[in-house]
Amino acid sequence: MQMNLSFRRKEPFSFFKQEGREGGIILQYHKQIRLKNNMECCLRSGREEDGQAVFQNFNLTHSQTDYLLTYPDENCFDAVQEGEFLRKKADSNNEIEIIAVVGNTVAGTAGIEAVGTKSKVRHRAEFGISVDKEFWGLGIGTALMDACIECAGNAGYEQLELNVVAGNTRAVSMYEKAGFVEYGRNPKGFKSRTAGFQELIYMRLEL
Repeated sequence: MQMNLSFRRKEPFSFFKQEGREGGIILQYHKQIRLKNNMECCLRSGREEDGQAVFQNFNLTHSQTDYLLTYPDENCFDAVQEGEFLRKKADSNNEIEIIAVVGNTVAGTAGIEAVGTKSKVRHRAEFGISVDKEFWGLGIGTALMDACIECAGNAGYEQLELNVVAGNTRAVSMYEKAGFVEYGRNPKGFKSRTAGFQELIYMRLEL
């Protein structure tokens, strides 16, 4: 899955805030990392022009595992709508979508999303992630997770939440190492087309 996703080389930095197109402060992220195979990877905020690449990455990653929420045929976005989604995230002051780019390939995506706007839940955000199977085991998942945790803390959230299929032991281990703790389970959280019911573990991280 090769796309034209070249980026200008910058000095290493990570979370930062800048003024948005319509004023106000927005979340942004950019960081260069070196993977376990010694390749370089750029973690950065997704942009509208990444729509096609992220759309293809979504369909690919959601066909590679049965642990994600949706199947590729349930994707309600096309490439243009994906680009609009990324544009809105890029202009947000409390949400972000980060993409991992290796060479000219989107290897993974992760993001944080507000649980709600009401005062009682403004302290909470949800975390989601997916990585192309070709790039598993190289440290991209951990790097994306760490980036989202950093952004969530700097955005003022006090709790980051996720749910994970209990059978996805690699992901559970990664989350636990980052400090996420289990606070409940749903034995019939997902109903897979092939595996039947899948138990979901609910996890939270205090920021």
